[in-house]
Amino acid sequence: MLHLQSAVCGLLLTLLGAAACEQRGSQRSASSSRPTSLQPDQPMGADQTRLYADVKFLTSLQPARHYRNLRSLNAAADHIKAAFVSLENGHVEEQTFKADGRQYRNIILWFGQPDAPRLVVGAHYDVCGDQPGADDNASAVAGLLETARLLQNLGSNSKYRVELVAYPNEEPPYFATEYMGSAVHAKSLHDANVPVRAMLCYEMIGYFRDEPGSQRFPNEQIAALYPNTGNFITVVGRMGQESFTKQVQDLMKTKADIDVQRINLPAEMGLAGLSDHRNYWKYGYEALMINDTSFLRNPNYHLPSDTIDTLDFRRMAEVVNGVYAAIMGL
Repeated sequence: MLHLQSAVCGLLLTLLGAAACEQRGSQRSASSSRPTSLQPDQPMGADQTRLYADVKFLTSLQPARHYRNLRSLNAAADHIKAAFVSLENGHVEEQTFKADGRQYRNIILWFGQPDAPRLVVGAHYDVCGDQPGADDNASAVAGLLETARLLQNLGSNSKYRVELVAYPNEEPPYFATEYMGSAVHAKSLHDANVPVRAMLCYEMIGYFRDEPGSQRFPNEQIAALYPNTGNFITVVGRMGQESFTKQVQDLMKTKADIDVQRINLPAEMGLAGLSDHRNYWKYGYEALMINDTSFLRNPNYHLPSDTIDTLDFRRMAEVVNGVYAAIMGL
């Protein structure tokens, strides 16, 4: 996730507080009578051991898997592709592109009918600088791979073509440029006139704390609106997406044994679009981010201390269970 300077962080938190007021007292779960769009056999749930193994592989790559270290970046892409290929009923593709003379790869897995509307789930596999990136963003890639495993029995009669995409180049220097892997993917959907139901972005889903005060806030006003313990996950969208973020939040709550919060921020400020989902907004697609609040909670953000031993794999698995429920219910 893109690093923000402290002044911008303060503005983000102020907007979070203002926009959060409307969501207090929201329903804890979606209606149990709601029919699901997709009807595969129900899996047992996300596997913590597999999540750990994927994070372990990604964080062990040396040198760090950033945009200049193509050997490590491609090793991460190969790991993702191998995991996708191993699944039943899926179709695996690569989308290659160049930036500054270097070739990069989006790794894509899809289930369902080829011409059905797309439901995209994505995560970036690069890191910012020379650090292991356990939370940012190995946790999200592991979540993406585990989601794929849960979806492999989706079947060909589903309402959507569910497309799981792993992207490079979310981090600087390519953030907010056409060379983000997600920008390339989103443009390809638009150029092909593909109908898109929604895009869900995994971005940092592994850091949770149980100590009171572990969730940081700039003032008492905002502290009164959110839990002060950093043990929740957040659905983040832009203003105008309130019904969509609430729908995803409510669907996640039906299967996730974790507190699920939500927030909508003004898109023109650029503060809601701090990951790959931002590139789908450009074409009018519904897109949001699933996030553990990043630098507002995790003191290891973009540091060498962002290591696997700091992550909570039980709660990470519950986030994946929640996102799976959202995919099934949209």
